[in-house]
Amino acid sequence: MTGFSNINKNLKEREASGLYRHRRIVSSAQGRELVINGKKLLNFCSNDYLGLANDNRIKTAFQAGVNQWGVGSGASHLISGHTAAHKELEAALAEFTFRERSLLFTSGYAANIGSINALIGPGDYAFEDRLNHASLLDGGRLSGARFSRYQHRDLEDLNNQLKRREKNKTRKLVISDGTFSMDGSICDIAGTAKIAAKHQAWLMVDEAHSLGVTGDSGCGLVNPRHFNSNDVQILIGTLGKAFGTQGGFVAGSEELIETIIQNARTYIYSTALPASIAVATIESLKIVTTETWRREKLQELIRQFREGAKRIGFDLIDSSTPIQPIMIGDSKTASKLSESLEKNGIFASAIRPPTVPKDSARIRITLTAAHTDKDLQHLLNTLEQEYS
Repeated sequence: MTGFSNINKNLKEREASGLYRHRRIVSSAQGRELVINGKKLLNFCSNDYLGLANDNRIKTAFQAGVNQWGVGSGASHLISGHTAAHKELEAALAEFTFRERSLLFTSGYAANIGSINALIGPGDYAFEDRLNHASLLDGGRLSGARFSRYQHRDLEDLNNQLKRREKNKTRKLVISDGTFSMDGSICDIAGTAKIAAKHQAWLMVDEAHSLGVTGDSGCGLVNPRHFNSNDVQILIGTLGKAFGTQGGFVAGSEELIETIIQNARTYIYSTALPASIAVATIESLKIVTTETWRREKLQELIRQFREGAKRIGFDLIDSSTPIQPIMIGDSKTASKLSESLEKNGIFASAIRPPTVPKDSARIRITLTAAHTDKDLQHLLNTLEQEYS
């Protein structure tokens, strides 16, 4: 076979190995329950950590935004798409993260790729945690910089890699997730920042899965009481998870933001988010910072789940986050467990390679503040029934 003639064969091989991906058609709003194929399922695979994606206050703000601004931005931020609503949200996000400025992107993926490529290029160096999100890894590769990956959360490995390049005077950028999306493990911000500074490197942290969930008023792992723009020069946030809306942003110094505006292709050449999304997110940000009970409830659910899952005998990764993967190993076994959960009214996806390393397939349980104790008990009871 030559050219593209093996496409069908590749698809069949993927399906046979338990790695085939399917889209599910959801016919309800996001929440603790979803309707899929006419069946109501408890939703344990959403990143809507604070249960805000269908919040009435945010929906009302969104509708008001549509009434004022319409449904589309019409152009990129640098043409005619940057509205007063975008400006207001950027100012609010800068205040929230205690940074001089922030910059909105259409997604967290775009924010990561755009920011990395705006800052480093051929001759520079990118050092990334081995388990970083695909957007961070893609950003490093696409930049043209000399790209290397250090062992997961292994600061000694990172230090050694930076040390080998310490005589090189070009830019060195250390890049890490804050909370790792498939494991729920967290970056040692203090340790990583110390090593980056030691080698005159900049540090970029993606807080996609931590903002809103952890820290004072949901400020994330890069807590401004302990870290500033001299410690973590580039802070990335996502609005489509705990904030319940859509988009991503980068926060940092005046010089950083202006550099990204001038150089980030994913910013320059993308239509701006609808202004109505910005209006909705401003309302969401108020809720995230003031309704501390959401984070408190989430932590209690995490504690209950971990105790119950360990009692059943499941292999859990050390995680204090809403991401609680149950390690299975074999992709087909993980898929079958996911199917069994669905038959019992639970929607929890099997995560398989290449999203995770080979032989580390898992059921990625994610908890939200919208879940009840009864929901969690049903999940644990079903897991015990299917596991035994």
